[in-house]
Amino acid sequence: MGENQGQTPQEVRMGQKPLVSVLVAVYNSANYLPQCLDSLLLQTYQSVEVIAIDDCSTDDSLSILHDYAEKDARVKVLSLASNQGQAKARNAGLEIAQGEWIATVDSDDWLAPDAIEKTIVAVEGNDEIDVAVFQLMEYYSDDNCHPYPLAGHLSVGQVLTGKAAFELSLDWQLHGLYLVRADIHKTYPFDTSCRLYSDDNTTRLHYLHARNVVITDGRYFYRKHPQSATNSVSINRFLYLDANMSMKRQLQEEAKAGFLPNAEEVLNRYETIRWMNIVDACWYIYCHRREFDEQQRQFANDKIRRAFDSIERQRISPQIRRKFGYYPFKSFSLFRLVEIVYFFLRRVVKKLSPKQ
Repeated sequence: MGENQGQTPQEVRMGQKPLVSVLVAVYNSANYLPQCLDSLLLQTYQSVEVIAIDDCSTDDSLSILHDYAEKDARVKVLSLASNQGQAKARNAGLEIAQGEWIATVDSDDWLAPDAIEKTIVAVEGNDEIDVAVFQLMEYYSDDNCHPYPLAGHLSVGQVLTGKAAFELSLDWQLHGLYLVRADIHKTYPFDTSCRLYSDDNTTRLHYLHARNVVITDGRYFYRKHPQSATNSVSINRFLYLDANMSMKRQLQEEAKAGFLPNAEEVLNRYETIRWMNIVDACWYIYCHRREFDEQQRQFANDKIRRAFDSIERQRISPQIRRKFGYYPFKSFSLFRLVEIVYFFLRRVVKKLSPKQ
């Protein structure tokens, strides 16, 4: 371990610059926040600062943060005057981060006690590793917790190039929870083009500009609950399409700058992913149409239409185009009509299929 291993919190408080900065954006997560903060402050690796950014919470979250900051000087609290979304909140914390490495932990998630130690051990002795990936544990309950399904060939201790990690992250065969060198993160802060989802785009840029990436067994527990912003039935789900368009623009810029290997292949692949997400958005509104009012349905339809109009159809994989329900018609009205037929038949087939 490095020179900071084994330091007590008191020793870190005495002016030792932290090696790891953990960004925690907080919005109305009082029920889960203590577990998150405790997991960070009780790490076996103590050279950590926790930068908690309250995004104008209306519950007791800010009070909880101040209580922790009074007890442990490693906790720094920022309070935003208005709700700005997760990406902007994280960027506010990123600006004051002092660590050589940056990690991001959601305020309703938590780390295993040795998670940071394991990521630091994995990068020590190899100056060309820029990202150390956590082992993501999807937590539904104490009886239902399992590892995120990474690409089948990935294993703990494996080192892959940043370019390879980037390509795996395009369709989330490699997730975006990790320790990353601060200089990379500060060069590529969180994408703030949308209030939700666009911060995920930053993951891909971090991987793209990393020299090497290592897979670790430091466990990150990702709480899956219906109230979370990304899991609840919400009209905000359609902001994902805007985030996808932002990612496309950034990939095009990276290609022009010469940073995107196999640019045409990557752009074709991502356009195929975007098209599949558009079809998924249509399915989502079809399934939940009774839960949205007329104005919300119009909002969703406008988002789908905007994404539909931005598609470069020639880039979509021929294999996908040949699938019923995925053909990229030029007419939006015809496309939506076919989707309704496709979804109706899909439900009929599901009802008729024998139960397992």
